[in-house]
Amino acid sequence: MLEFLQNVINGELDVYVITFALLTVMVILLFLSFPMVVPLTVATMIGFLHFSDLPLQNIIQQMITGITPNALIAIPMFIFAADIMTRGHTATRLLDLIEVFIGHYRGGLPITTCISCTLFGSVSGSTQATVVSVGTIMRPKLLKAGYKDSFILGLIINASDIAWLIPPSIGLILYGVLANANIAELFIAGIGPGLILTALFSVYCYVYSVYHQAEITLTPKADWPKRIKAIKNSILPMGFPVLIVGGIYSGAFTPTEAAAFSVLYAIILEVVIYRKLGFSDLIDSSLSTGLITAVVFILVGAGQAFSWYISFEMIPQELLGALDLENASPEFILFVISVAFVIGCMFVDSIVVLLILTPVFMPIIDSSGLDPVLVGVVITLQMAVGSATPPFGCDIFTAIAVFKKSYLEVISGILPFFLILMLMSAILIFFPDSALFLRDIAFDK
Repeated sequence: MLEFLQNVINGELDVYVITFALLTVMVILLFLSFPMVVPLTVATMIGFLHFSDLPLQNIIQQMITGITPNALIAIPMFIFAADIMTRGHTATRLLDLIEVFIGHYRGGLPITTCISCTLFGSVSGSTQATVVSVGTIMRPKLLKAGYKDSFILGLIINASDIAWLIPPSIGLILYGVLANANIAELFIAGIGPGLILTALFSVYCYVYSVYHQAEITLTPKADWPKRIKAIKNSILPMGFPVLIVGGIYSGAFTPTEAAAFSVLYAIILEVVIYRKLGFSDLIDSSLSTGLITAVVFILVGAGQAFSWYISFEMIPQELLGALDLENASPEFILFVISVAFVIGCMFVDSIVVLLILTPVFMPIIDSSGLDPVLVGVVITLQMAVGSATPPFGCDIFTAIAVFKKSYLEVISGILPFFLILMLMSAILIFFPDSALFLRDIAFDK
């Protein structure tokens, strides 16, 4: 052990020494509450200065390289559109549409929450925006109906993560850039698993409602005039998924162009037609978008520099060599990738894990012949798992802030949904057509 530590101090070039040193530095800085960009950057600098003779300017070059792909332009625009819609009427109108048709059935309110998260995910592409928009509306209704708060919080957090799979997904965009995969194909491939996951959550909601029916009251059935009004009110908000998915499917525009159109559509809808927002609200949305985009892009740049360094040192190849993944079955490779991402996302922000691990696994994915689009959907699903899983899932802390609940209260109802997400992971691994079927139809594969 002393010899190992001496090698760390002396900068001996050994893959296990480098890995131990970099991980130790990152863990210490994380426990000292530094934002994730600091551990990434400091670990990269230690690698450059202590374990190699690479010039430091390479770090800046790699950071710039990480944020230059044109496809990344879609991220701030989708964030901007989501912020506008979160402040406006879009979420409420989508919720009303679903609730007037199924809210009165057994399990209708939680199923409404599931479907609403899916629809709003197809509008915003943001899990945290979905937690805020759908959760703040549906949680009081579910509490009034007699549902336990632990179930409600677990439902909202996990159903919101369907937004990772439903286009426009920021996770799919980033993976497409990192893996040089077709983002339009990734968007279409995410729809099938997103809908299956919605169905699985809905089944659990129904079973839970039947089991606890003595405590739960049903909401009154909406009459047809109210339903017709809800349909009319939702026509324009439903234009978002039609615009994004339909436009990409038809080839009318690229994902980046779809992002630009979504911003324009959101402004017209909320400012001109509904008149919910004014010029000052757009300024606030712009500032919020700028802050979030800056955080994401700084992480992307730092992640690119760190990934480049560990690839330069051949660390991934050395560490994964013992698993003999190059000769493994596709199912085993996807299993290893899933386990790595789930564990990583339990402790670190999902985007950071994506930035670090995707370049690690790409050589194996390329040599194995796996479809990079399938791998992208599998990885994005694990990001959804990590966003809602203790100890550090970002949506857990969003729920704590929004609903003013303790950490233990928020996570107490997560387990059943986690098991459903694991089932969905198995479906993707063993039945890849669940993701690729729509992609193959849309792009004539």
